[in-house]
Amino acid sequence: MRVAILGEPGGWHVDRLADALRQRGHHVAIIRWAEVTAGVDTSGTSFGPEDLAGADAIVVRGMPGAPAAANRLEDVIFRMDALGQLAARGVPVINPPRALEIAIDKYLSLAVLADAGLPIPRTAVVQDAAAAARAWDELGRDCVAKPIFGSRGRGLTRVRSAAEAAALLPVTEGGIAYLQEFVDHPGWDVRILVVGNRTFSMKRVAAGGDWRTNISRGAHPEAFTPPAAWIDLAVRSTAAVGATIAGIDLLPTADGRVYVVEVNGVPAWRGLQSVAGTDVAAEITLEIELIAACRPGRTGS
Repeated sequence: MRVAILGEPGGWHVDRLADALRQRGHHVAIIRWAEVTAGVDTSGTSFGPEDLAGADAIVVRGMPGAPAAANRLEDVIFRMDALGQLAARGVPVINPPRALEIAIDKYLSLAVLADAGLPIPRTAVVQDAAAAARAWDELGRDCVAKPIFGSRGRGLTRVRSAAEAAALLPVTEGGIAYLQEFVDHPGWDVRILVVGNRTFSMKRVAAGGDWRTNISRGAHPEAFTPPAAWIDLAVRSTAAVGATIAGIDLLPTADGRVYVVEVNGVPAWRGLQSVAGTDVAAEITLEIELIAACRPGRTGS
């Protein structure tokens, strides 16, 4: 099987997944997002490089963003459009383009989860300073500002006053503020990695005095076996966004409730790997093989 991994060569997750696929006898090409090209003429559409156009499966291991803010929207739209066109040809894309679109967008993913009846924290998206101040008040006068596009805890800000909320949005320039109620938690959360019909879990314990539970922000992973109801929340969340492989972040509250706070469509597993006792890349490889085997017209590898 020919597998194209969209990601950065040399990345920890990319390299381990590539190694796991090669150990199973598959041809692997690692392709940077910036290398993706598309052509359109009267005969239809074409894509490059060749390893992408001829792939039996495409695995997305990097979000389709761009470093420069001025170019980000165009880059995201083109790259997601290209994935959509490839998927429309019958090439398995993991995760599917629509699932990636939902997961990339914190507002949209939370809205989808809410529509599916899953427990999520109260959240507001506003576009001016006055609305931000009102939202802060309505969210309990203690909330967290997050970038709608972002990961690994980057850009998280605790907002504890109306003035801080209003300052998130310049009066003249406009913009977007994504505000979420601050959930009083025990200093840890849970990441459940869903891979097809299998799940792998860890607890992420915040560094002393920090409310953020991201490992990239100093939290440390611990082995953890979640209750069956928590696993059910993770499986349902993954299905709600249409993903096959997803990292679901669950946040228990001080009063015993559990919230789904985020769906990661390109989940990391380095911390989980260190405590779960499972070769996660090998498990993902088996899922890729299963998905590719179901491709219409597929007869072998």
